[in-house]
Amino acid sequence: MTMRPKHPRRRLGRKRYLFLMILFASIWVIRDSGWLSRGGSSTAGPESGAGAIAEAYQGERSGLWVEAGGEVVRRLPDDLQGSRHQRMIVQVTPEQTILLSHNIDLADRLDIAVGDSIRFRGRYEWNDRGGVVHWTHHDPDGRHQGGWVEIDGQRVR
Repeated sequence: MTMRPKHPRRRLGRKRYLFLMILFASIWVIRDSGWLSRGGSSTAGPESGAGAIAEAYQGERSGLWVEAGGEVVRRLPDDLQGSRHQRMIVQVTPEQTILLSHNIDLADRLDIAVGDSIRFRGRYEWNDRGGVVHWTHHDPDGRHQGGWVEIDGQRVR
């Protein structure tokens, strides 16, 4: 006669419980890190160049971290609703402009003028006007790598 463990279901239940807890915690971390985003885009690393922005625009994708550059073609008044944002229109390709929305409550104001060439890293959100790039600053909660704007080799986070 073989002896059976006293509570085989309980042990199996604990293992399942532990597995499910690890699975849900992993999903939570991945979701908050931005790896799972609307539009099915992966944000494990930024897409580079204006071509990535053009593809995101054509595919109506949002939540994509991008690194690109362009020329400031227009400065707009600051957005003062909620967190304050410095806004500008940036020509990223001959056919496309984006709105760059830079949070000046979390980062320094950019010393920028029409005609300046800039580089930036941020999160692209689709709209029918070419899209918006925001999160061009550090992440105060540390969930994302954060972004930046670079003017004449000086990087502002």
